[in-house]
Amino acid sequence: MGIEINSTSFAPEDFQAFTSRLEENLAALSQLAQDPAFGRGPGSLGAELEMYIVDGQGNPLHANQEIEARAKDPQLTLELNRYNLEYNLSPYNISDGAFTATEREVNERLAHVRTVAATLGGRIVPIGILPTLRQSDFGPHCITDRRRYHALVSQLIQRRGGEFRIDINGQDPLKLDMADITLEGANTSFQVHYRVNPADYADTFNAIQLMTPLAVAIGANSPTLFGHSLWHETRIPLFKQSIDTRRVDRYSWNEPARVSFGQGWARRGAQELFREVVRIYPPLLPICADQSPRQEIAGGSTPSLAELRLHQSTVWLWNRPIYDDVNGGQLRIEMRALPAGPTPVDMVANAAFLIGLAEGVRPRINELLPAIPFGIAEYNFYRAAQHGLGAKLVWPELDQSGYREQPICSIIENMLPLARRGLDAIGVSAEEAGHYLGVIEKRLARRQTGAIWQQKILAKLKQQMPQEAALHELMEAFIHHSLENRPVAEWQL
Repeated sequence: MGIEINSTSFAPEDFQAFTSRLEENLAALSQLAQDPAFGRGPGSLGAELEMYIVDGQGNPLHANQEIEARAKDPQLTLELNRYNLEYNLSPYNISDGAFTATEREVNERLAHVRTVAATLGGRIVPIGILPTLRQSDFGPHCITDRRRYHALVSQLIQRRGGEFRIDINGQDPLKLDMADITLEGANTSFQVHYRVNPADYADTFNAIQLMTPLAVAIGANSPTLFGHSLWHETRIPLFKQSIDTRRVDRYSWNEPARVSFGQGWARRGAQELFREVVRIYPPLLPICADQSPRQEIAGGSTPSLAELRLHQSTVWLWNRPIYDDVNGGQLRIEMRALPAGPTPVDMVANAAFLIGLAEGVRPRINELLPAIPFGIAEYNFYRAAQHGLGAKLVWPELDQSGYREQPICSIIENMLPLARRGLDAIGVSAEEAGHYLGVIEKRLARRQTGAIWQQKILAKLKQQMPQEAALHELMEAFIHHSLENRPVAEWQL
């Protein structure tokens, strides 16, 4: 979301030039992939942490540009709404204690940003959706003053041709219309980047897709919006609907949503996933770089594929292929479905669990895929987001004959040894794996995720005080516990 651009309005020839440059990007990527050394290297972990800024009363504070200016940290970036920030964490080699190093850096960076925010009367909160949000917190007045965001908002509104419809079911369903896309900024996440060798890309991507529902359910932390009790991970439907430019006709064909779980299992590798995004989704921000891939290659440098990367940043797949031109070029998988919070240790545990599961199942993924059509994997994703640890999934087994639903808690319990084996296979120490998977095990044993804790606290508070006061009390309790970096499974009710 954060790549800055130099224009906010575009002519038809801009889109034509950009489309042509995208084709050149795809050709350059294909040329890179023919080199056996391309992208090869040790697995690594990186992440982006999105966060809220709130004032002393727990309401959104419009101060991201001021905090960024005072922090003087190039890894701290702005988000769409004025009360959101993102921190781009450093990458670490998996075998060098990457999960521990990431948790340490999150703690250190949060402490620094909190100190800066305090000078402006602000506090920093890592949470999927802020409970104290009001509808008045959204609209043109909350958009960060950057050309990219103004252009993106304009393009999406133009393509929608009307208001964006929000319709989320739950204990207390929510229906409303929004004139712009600023509800997208209600969602904050912990986006995990995992470097993968090209030869293993398709199998690893498919394994992550298969296992994402388990990580979403055990990591859920976004149960409310505007006081409505909705999905355990309300971010999932909210993000999709808040920027959905389609006019869906149930009796006709419909173009895929720009926020989606994907179109099917990967068959050959990363190239097909990049090509798919170019073929399916029209450009929103047609800005061409000064140099084309041909010119970069002719000059002896690794092509940046700037247009492809910009285009990718306007298609929000929950698991997204990433190209980076660093060190001769590398490929990553970005896992976007995990929420921010409740604590650094919880976020890193979610990442370790998902990567461990994916690496554990990867050697046999092609034996499992015939047992689960992609549509059922997508079904699992949305049911896990909706019901959390109360979900039932259609789970594949090597010896199955037909389908049956299983409680997700039973699936997670059975999968934990697989996650441990997966982490061991990629060089994570037994101590590090045990620590983070232990956080997941305790959550499972106590049936307490961030979402469940919020639901239970809010239900108690609403018996004692009006809903608005209860939401603010919930927020204060969340901030108090989050600052301690104690796993959410240990939070008191």
